[in-house]
Amino acid sequence: MPGTTPTPPPTVDATTDAVTTDVVVIGGGLGGVAAALAVCRAGRRAVLTEETDWLGGQLTSQAVPPDEHPWVEQFGVTRSYRALRDGIRDHYRRAYPLRAEAAALADLNPGAGRVSKLCHEPRVALAVIEEMLQPYRTAGLLTVMLDHRPVAATADGDRVTSVTVERTDGRRTELRGAFVLDATETGDVLPLAGVEHVVGAESRDEHGEPHAPEVADPANQQGITFCFAVSHHEGEDHTIERPEMYDFWRSYQPDFWPAPLIGFLAPDPRTLEAHPRTFEPNPDTDPLAVSADQSADAGDKELWGFRRIVARKLFVDGAFESDICLVNWPLNDYWLKPVIGTSGDAEADAETTRQALYEARQLSLSVLYWLQTEAPRPDGGAGFPGLRLRGDVTGSEDGLAKAAYIRESRRIRAVTTIVEQDVSAEVVGVTGRTRYRDSVGVGSYRLDLHPSTGGDNYVDIASVPFEIPLGALVPQRVTNLLPAGKDIGTTHITNGCYRLHPVEWNVGEVAGALAAHCIATDSTPQAVQADDDRFAAFAAGLDRDGVERRWPAVQGY
Repeated sequence: MPGTTPTPPPTVDATTDAVTTDVVVIGGGLGGVAAALAVCRAGRRAVLTEETDWLGGQLTSQAVPPDEHPWVEQFGVTRSYRALRDGIRDHYRRAYPLRAEAAALADLNPGAGRVSKLCHEPRVALAVIEEMLQPYRTAGLLTVMLDHRPVAATADGDRVTSVTVERTDGRRTELRGAFVLDATETGDVLPLAGVEHVVGAESRDEHGEPHAPEVADPANQQGITFCFAVSHHEGEDHTIERPEMYDFWRSYQPDFWPAPLIGFLAPDPRTLEAHPRTFEPNPDTDPLAVSADQSADAGDKELWGFRRIVARKLFVDGAFESDICLVNWPLNDYWLKPVIGTSGDAEADAETTRQALYEARQLSLSVLYWLQTEAPRPDGGAGFPGLRLRGDVTGSEDGLAKAAYIRESRRIRAVTTIVEQDVSAEVVGVTGRTRYRDSVGVGSYRLDLHPSTGGDNYVDIASVPFEIPLGALVPQRVTNLLPAGKDIGTTHITNGCYRLHPVEWNVGEVAGALAAHCIATDSTPQAVQADDDRFAAFAAGLDRDGVERRWPAVQGY
């Protein structure tokens, strides 16, 4: 882009179906998109692959409205992440028939959901992401490969030399670059390339974390969720076919749950006390009065408005017949099998993943079927047959999100491992902070772990605003692979607050910037992180690009 000299275009070897570029980014979620933007902004070329046909990960293909901290409208995110948020709001103002008073709001919340100050439809985020990437695609700096997943990798000593991706039709392409960034949802490149990593829960002895289990358990991973969107049309019948596993899921009650999983009685994540949820489609309330601040109110007790992504009353009368509600609730969290197999047998692990994804889909479909046929109504009746599954909103054939919302990834063995004692308000105090010499970003969220495949209930702990140390992005050994998502050097516990949308974007952006910087300076990530002068030169570039690396004086929640 302006002021840079582009490297030669990617070279394609027609006989081996290989592509060579500067930086290979595997995984097109928020971290991967941010990484690609940073690489191209530095004038380097990138190939960005994505397993689904939508970029954006948890914000789009997983259909999860952004989980953010209370100060997001003022500070605490990178400039490019703010551009994404502004772009989403501008899209609604340009294309949607908003009420005048809603369109005039600087902090427009299109869904008026309580989980986020910016609840919106997945397709809108996708449109904005595509718009942000398009100039680099036009310039020839960025190549995007959708419907491709990593299946193999090669390494030479401490360097990853290639990653092979496979298209849905079976065609394979070998990707070669000076740097490889793993932005997949589960750190898929790490085992393929032989990069040291950890998965599941570490033991308490390893890091001294108060909430870690006594014994390490790689198979103990947070539950996953297949989100889905629904609207409600009174007097109509949109009841789906009875799911194959409905009888199982309808009767399933975990030992640590106060009632059957499919029902409106569930633990409060913060207290673990049984608490009823309510559900009333299309309430006759003003969405402009909704406050989305989870530090004051988790907002999860009234389910329809919790993750609502379209609030019909924000738009002109008659524009939309119904709100659209995003279902990502305690009812459809799945934790019977880990989505990341840990047996060491590739075929067995792949089968475990396949079964977990199938059963998770069946759980979400069973929740919908129960809502349509059996759920208690405020008027004393049962079932809401007018609930319509909105696959048109999630872009899928079966009506669920294109991909599972996966909260926990494999994680690199990093130069710096972030542990519970660094972020827990119980440990450092509500005004305490862990300062890092090599901070490359900030974030804030509760230590929010969902029920796990190890049989754990919620672990939800107050935390303090935190920094992202560059050392958490730097592998202990490998010199040209960087994590660009949830696979940074956190633990099972600290993943609970470092896994959210703006932090994943920040991590990806820094990973992309670091790869470009190392290429330009002929250095390694380890050298940049360890040397004060080299780090200062890199950090100055982050500052110019609008990456906030320190918090002002704020308190946690």
